[in-house]
Amino acid sequence: MDRERRDMAMDRKEMIISGKTALGIEFGSTRIKAVLIGEDHSPIASGSYEWENQYENNIWTYSLDMVWKGLQDSYSELAADVEKQYGVALETVGSIGFSAMMHGYMAFNKEGELLVPFRTWRNTITGEAAEELTKLFQYNIPQRWSIAHLRQAILNKEEHVKDIDYLTTLAGYVHWKMTGKKVLGVGDASGMFPIDTDTKDYYARMLEQFDELTAEEKYPWKLKEILPEVLVAGENAGTLTEEGAKLLDASGRLKAGIPVCPPEGDAGTGMAATNSVAVRTGNVSAGTSVFSMIVLEKELSKVYPEIDLVTTPDGSLVGMVHCNNCTSDLNAWVNLFKEFMVTFGMEVDMDKLFGTLYNKALEGDKDCGGLLSYCYFSGEPVTGFEEGRPLFVRDVDCKFNLANFMRTHLYSSLAALKIGSDILFKEEKVQADEIFGHGGLFKTKGVGQGILAAAMDAPVSVMETAGEGGAWGIAVLAAYMRNKKDGEDLARYLNESVFAGNKGSKMEPVAEDVAGFDAFIKRYKAGFPIEKAAVESIR
Repeated sequence: MDRERRDMAMDRKEMIISGKTALGIEFGSTRIKAVLIGEDHSPIASGSYEWENQYENNIWTYSLDMVWKGLQDSYSELAADVEKQYGVALETVGSIGFSAMMHGYMAFNKEGELLVPFRTWRNTITGEAAEELTKLFQYNIPQRWSIAHLRQAILNKEEHVKDIDYLTTLAGYVHWKMTGKKVLGVGDASGMFPIDTDTKDYYARMLEQFDELTAEEKYPWKLKEILPEVLVAGENAGTLTEEGAKLLDASGRLKAGIPVCPPEGDAGTGMAATNSVAVRTGNVSAGTSVFSMIVLEKELSKVYPEIDLVTTPDGSLVGMVHCNNCTSDLNAWVNLFKEFMVTFGMEVDMDKLFGTLYNKALEGDKDCGGLLSYCYFSGEPVTGFEEGRPLFVRDVDCKFNLANFMRTHLYSSLAALKIGSDILFKEEKVQADEIFGHGGLFKTKGVGQGILAAAMDAPVSVMETAGEGGAWGIAVLAAYMRNKKDGEDLARYLNESVFAGNKGSKMEPVAEDVAGFDAFIKRYKAGFPIEKAAVESIR
């Protein structure tokens, strides 16, 4: 066994030296993660940086200083990991990809200066614009989308709008600074503005409609002029420049000239990470926010405000249910238990603590015994909340115990997702042969997976790579760009080169759990006035 490990380490060392690797870096909501993969697409080194969004002047944001510090620190940690494991300095890789949380608003002038602080997906401040554009386009425009933010800034008569030269996402911004290219992967672009899946580009009719809508303002730009160029997975999106290499690797060891794949959003990398880019597949990414992606066979029958229409990294139509809130409140309660343990002088292993509490939830009543919670750190558009307040409430005759308490918070983390998903499955009769889960919620084996199967009433699989998430997914997309054969589409590459023989663990929905979750959702909907009262009362 020791010999096998030594041989594997030698093989990986050779991959690293010869550049037969791919590097993926993803800016998540709470963590920036860097993953280096080898020729077999397995992770061989990683690094990360913890960060949190700030709520400043009623805006959820991250500073540009934090973006660059996080990027450099996560890469530096990965490079140190390479040196520790394999005894070589990281000087080159075969290809690179950058990804980040989708949506939001980053507007720059001709000098490349950020005109207003980065407005993230978490903001629910564009209701008027989103409603107006949805009616105009006859296409659901969620509040998170970049075009909703732009239109709202126009409606608010913000001075900076006339000075916009470039509008992009966080992934698009980092890629631009790394390569000099103002481009975006089609999946991320589909969260900025509607994409025509026939042309794999922005809907021409809707671009014209927007320009007509804003004609009276006489801005010096047309919409398409300020948006990134759209690319599909597999296309070359530029190379790492000298300036980009220095920005990424503060030590100066990393060489320029490395090819870079189209930057993607976390939805697209999640699809790649779970082998769910083909029709009738789907995935759920569950972390700070939660969203499901189901690759559709056809257009939906009508516009639903709960359903976003976006695309896979190669441009296929996807029905997306995006919820602003997932594990933040759940994590806050787990940290309270941690504080309790520390107070009593106990050693705390967070993985063990999460695992123990999650497994305890499985002992709870299927309907959570009459307990109720809302995990709304921010507004939740799927359920009609512009603001949110984390809330736990119970009746006097409920079954109040630790198992039900934990089960309630796990249910609550996925409740808004279930409400949106029920539209796809029950009203539109969308078919999904299998749903793949990834993200922090699935790290404890069998718990989050089983809860999700109950919520979706569908089989849920979790890959071994589920914990690596989007950083691994964008590394795979970078590898696809470098390695794909002529005419080899992304679904085939994933099936044959990445996931062959790796189906992960699959859980079927349990009828009693499905019925229990349905009962919880009935109580959850009935309790909306309680959450509304909390929003109005707690300032």
